[in-house]
Amino acid sequence: MSKNAIIFHGTGGHPDAVWYPWLDRQLTARGYRVERPYYPGVNVEPIATFLPKVLDGHTFDADTVLVGHSGGAALLLAVLEHLQSPVAQTILVAGYATTPNDSDEPVLQETYDWNRIRANGGDLYFINSITDPYGCDATQGRLMFENLGGTQIVRDEGHFGDYNQPYDTFELVDRLIGVQQPDHNTEPHIPAAGPASVP
Repeated sequence: MSKNAIIFHGTGGHPDAVWYPWLDRQLTARGYRVERPYYPGVNVEPIATFLPKVLDGHTFDADTVLVGHSGGAALLLAVLEHLQSPVAQTILVAGYATTPNDSDEPVLQETYDWNRIRANGGDLYFINSITDPYGCDATQGRLMFENLGGTQIVRDEGHFGDYNQPYDTFELVDRLIGVQQPDHNTEPHIPAAGPASVP
């Protein structure tokens, strides 16, 4: 089976905006089959009617990497909750699980089955900024991290791309894709000489 990646743009966004085309090229060069779907209904249409379109429109399996930005990251929480089998990895950039500002957020569910999301999300990464202008900030990332585990990464980089924030590349996301998180339940390997290390 081939590796595949799906990059979900945010509210009012487009698959050719900010760092999405660059990440597509990077992953394609590494052998991934990349999709950058255009969903103008994300965070416009209620999640109950929008989600089935997304689930039916893609293949989600153990070789799939999901990347979502802003409203696309919030969408992925619902996607993960409703998958029939887990994906390899999920990266939520400027994601959120509760209303981050005064705007309506039809992409959000009222509640989440965190255990199911955790079981289906593979290696989970949350990348948020302390200075996000929409409130998709490190506090939102912490909420998801506390409910799902994984890895939280906090930066000071606004919304990681927006109409007034050029962000043409995103090396951090590229480096994270395909990285295996260490198994902290593994017994330490103790070499014949030297300090203990975890493989």
